[in-house]
Amino acid sequence: MSDDNMREHLINAMKSRAMFYWAFYKEFSAEIGPEKAAEIMKRAIYKRGLEIGKQFKKFAPGDMAGLKDAFVANVPDPQATFNPNVERCDAAGIDIQLQSCPLKDAWKEAGLTDEQIALMTHIAGQVDNGTFEGAGFEFSADTWQAGRSGCCHLHIRPGVKGK
Repeated sequence: MSDDNMREHLINAMKSRAMFYWAFYKEFSAEIGPEKAAEIMKRAIYKRGLEIGKQFKKFAPGDMAGLKDAFVANVPDPQATFNPNVERCDAAGIDIQLQSCPLKDAWKEAGLTDEQIALMTHIAGQVDNGTFEGAGFEFSADTWQAGRSGCCHLHIRPGVKGK
């Protein structure tokens, strides 16, 4: 299989994941309401992030360069998927702008409104919260909003030693 075919399969798998999230959200919302649906999904996705974060614990609480290198290396086909732009990496923190997102693209292609896409990026982004917090770092993200270029903006800061 050529690199282009592999890339297409990878992107399609990520888009499929996005549509599973949307399908779950719609079904849960119909049963328990949109707020509770979002809350449950965020908890579950965060817990998945905790599992992913285990591989990055060795960099906590403050090996920011090591974390950045390992995280970026862990992004599958980075330029074709999330196209991470490391804006900053120093002892005080890492800021990464994800310039693209197959999940966001899938929701846009499916006709979701900007408001729905913003909600879904916020829900899906909980994987990053779990990943970095579970690895022992402080984390926040500016998830995508209408009018904003790219997608999520990740802010990783050193963790508390011994935590």
